[in-house]
Amino acid sequence: MTFQNTPVTRRHAMATAAALASATVLPAARAQSTWPSRPLKILVGFPGGSSPDLTARLLAEPLQQALGQPVVIENRPGAGGNIAAALVARATDDHTIGLMINGNMTIARILNPDTTYDPITELAPVSLIAVAPLVLSVPATVTESGAAYIAAARAAGDKWNYGTPGVGTVAHLGMELLKSRAGIAPVHVPYPGNPQVITGMLGGQVQMSLLPPGLAMPQVTAGKLKAIGVTSTGRSSLVPGVPSLSEAGVRDFQLEIWNAVAAPNSLPKAHVNRLATLLTEIVRREDIRQKIFGQGWQVAGTGPEGLARRIKSDTAAMAEVIRRNNIRPG
Repeated sequence: MTFQNTPVTRRHAMATAAALASATVLPAARAQSTWPSRPLKILVGFPGGSSPDLTARLLAEPLQQALGQPVVIENRPGAGGNIAAALVARATDDHTIGLMINGNMTIARILNPDTTYDPITELAPVSLIAVAPLVLSVPATVTESGAAYIAAARAAGDKWNYGTPGVGTVAHLGMELLKSRAGIAPVHVPYPGNPQVITGMLGGQVQMSLLPPGLAMPQVTAGKLKAIGVTSTGRSSLVPGVPSLSEAGVRDFQLEIWNAVAAPNSLPKAHVNRLATLLTEIVRREDIRQKIFGQGWQVAGTGPEGLARRIKSDTAAMAEVIRRNNIRPG
């Protein structure tokens, strides 16, 4: 009898094991397939029409199609994007993410210990969307170019000013780094935003600024500003015809701005990975790539690990600039 019942017992055991495995796997699979279960919200810390806002809106429609749920953009401007970043960090609904600039994810807490969120421990990197160098821009009336301009700036010392969209922005920290690399000493004049910086240059209040390509090049093309150099190691296809600052004799100087998608650290890793995969596929589509390029950016499209590495390296570099120059929030 024992011999006759053995095959039946094994079959029953195998069936039971399979049923238990299905019971374990199916809820997880269902959870993955049913997320998101309602509209996904993308918080943007800048007003409508800003570069981060345009990028978020460009991603929203294809992401909505891929997820099968509406994707809603919500603008919560203020504090250089940190208000929105804090809201993302505190979100517990599993349906809120953010489109952020590099400052929100790297130097915010280093620059200002009173920042209400910790970008390292409370934000989960999802995807590095796009990157761009900055353009050292000056009034169109400037006659010098390249090394001759750097020499003129060196001779001017602190009689010249430079404008930025605020204390602790990449433009501010980047210019302080440029000062040390090029041996120049212009004085910082912070403005509410880059449009006001451009107005300041046109009016003669400031002599230079590091501007994003999407803002600088239309002014250069219109003959209102002049591009001295770009902050990449070589020339950039985003600013054709503009030399790198290394060609002007500025060595060991490279600077990029970037935007990325981040989520609350509480968002399950499976959802983070799904978002990362979809976003990477979306930004690498030729039509999306061209639209992002038209906004003055080059597609990166990395996953969480690539973004985490970028956050780590940029945080270390910018923290050193903040420390060396004793920069405090304005």
